[in-house]
Amino acid sequence: MKSLIICTSKSHGNTRLVADRMAAVLDAEVVAPESVDPATLRQYDLIGFGSGIYYMSVDARLQNLIRHLPAVDHIRAFTFFTSGAREVPLLRYNKLVRKRLEAKGFEVIGSFSCRGFDTVGPFGFIGGINRGRPDDHDLERAAAFARRLRKRVEDNPGPSKGFRDSGRAGTSLNA
Repeated sequence: MKSLIICTSKSHGNTRLVADRMAAVLDAEVVAPESVDPATLRQYDLIGFGSGIYYMSVDARLQNLIRHLPAVDHIRAFTFFTSGAREVPLLRYNKLVRKRLEAKGFEVIGSFSCRGFDTVGPFGFIGGINRGRPDDHDLERAAAFARRLRKRVEDNPGPSKGFRDSGRAGTSLNA
C-alpha cells in the first residue's frame, strides 16, 4: 500500500507530531501542500490531508491545494486536525474539507482530531491552552486510527483510481 500525508503545521508542530505518528504506521511520506505535485497523486492508495486549526479554519495552504487539485476517480483519503478548542458546530471545518475532497472525487474514509497546544490570539495572553498536547495518549489514538485505515485499504483494494476527465465525471484516464 502506497500512502502520502499532506500536512500543515506551523504554530507548535502539533499537527506534524500526529502526521509523523500516522506516517510510521502507514509507511507514508509527510509533505507540505506546496511540495505536492498533483500529477503524482494517482500513484497513491491512500492520501491524508491534515492541518492545525487557526482561528476556527483550516490552514489556507491546505485549502488552496485542495481547491487546485484535479478531479480524481476514487482515490481514498482521510483528514486529520489538531486544535486548541472544540469544533464549533456551525463551522464544521472537518465537514467542509470532506465535502471539498469528495467534490474532487476522493473517497474520504475517515477523520481524526485531537487537542493541540494553542497560544494563538487570546490564548497567548494566558500562556496557552492544552499544554503538552498532543500527548502520548493522543498519538497512540492517531496510530490506532492509522492502523484501522491501513487494514481497511488493504482488505478492500477497491476500484481503479486515477484522474477523471473534468468534462465527463467518472471517466478514468489511467489504463
